[in-house]
Amino acid sequence: MEFGVVLQTDPPGSRVVHLAELAEQYGFSHAWTFDSHLLWEEPYVIHSQILARTHRIKVGPFVTNPATRDWTVTASVFATLNELYGNRTVCGIGRGDSAVRVTNGRPVTMAELRESIHVIRELANSRAVEYKGSTLRFPWSRGSELQVWVAAYGPQALRLAGEVGDGYILQLADLDVAEWMIRAVKDAARAAGRDPDALAICVAAPMYVGTDVDHQREQSRWFGGMVGNHIADIVRRYGENGGAVPQVLSEYIKEREGYDYNEHGRAGNSHTAFVSDEIVDRLCVLGPAKDHIAKLKALRELGVTQFAGYLQHDDKEETLRVYGETVIPAVVEHVAAKE
Repeated sequence: MEFGVVLQTDPPGSRVVHLAELAEQYGFSHAWTFDSHLLWEEPYVIHSQILARTHRIKVGPFVTNPATRDWTVTASVFATLNELYGNRTVCGIGRGDSAVRVTNGRPVTMAELRESIHVIRELANSRAVEYKGSTLRFPWSRGSELQVWVAAYGPQALRLAGEVGDGYILQLADLDVAEWMIRAVKDAARAAGRDPDALAICVAAPMYVGTDVDHQREQSRWFGGMVGNHIADIVRRYGENGGAVPQVLSEYIKEREGYDYNEHGRAGNSHTAFVSDEIVDRLCVLGPAKDHIAKLKALRELGVTQFAGYLQHDDKEETLRVYGETVIPAVVEHVAAKE
């Protein structure tokens, strides 16, 4: 099982780079960043700095989208980073959330997402691709390797992730919901003639180690607001009782009244009063180290191959330290014993 850290690219960018360096030292394999070019600093510039200052860790957006960035430019960024730093990138991608909504845009269609994944992956793997009536290839790219992991919640997106993704990103750590969604992705992969066990399965949620759980909840409640925003879209589309959406996902958003994308992903978000303590506990990974170890073991049993912890709270370095010294070794030992 791998471990990633998810960072916001708030200034100073040097601190983001420093946290990624610490993450590598403590055994994390991936450093992901938000990708909303208006709300935070440009992630790919920071990715280059992270790669220059580290040796093993992989970087990628969590997640980018096909609406605000030209697909060929996105592919070129990855191929360039790979040429400079040796195939240490991964692309997380979705239909578009904060990056498009903050400008009153709309997420792309499933068809557009599917096509963008193909174009980005082919070009960033030094292969030719048909795009807008032309055959394109980077003449300077040799041996670049890029996986594309698809972030999804709704039934159509889950199916697409299984059919075409190299990996699947689920942004919540509720065990019941994770089981349902991972099964949906793997069923789609199997139906498409793919090996479902070959897909990377990444669960992402706030991670905060400590004993003051009440404080941890307040620092992590923003995540319930962010996830609720996604789930509200799904419930609107598929209905509360249509069977396509787990009931636990739709129940807690009934009191949701609005969402300000200028507070997206931030502790203290004023639009999260509807998120109960129970929901925070279900969605996040909080408490002392033993509670983290127990939940991560349970996620691994569901088929999760990477846990990516959001680090948007007031005790970042200590959480990284405890993960490196206690949590990661315990989970890795458990996985090795099971295999």
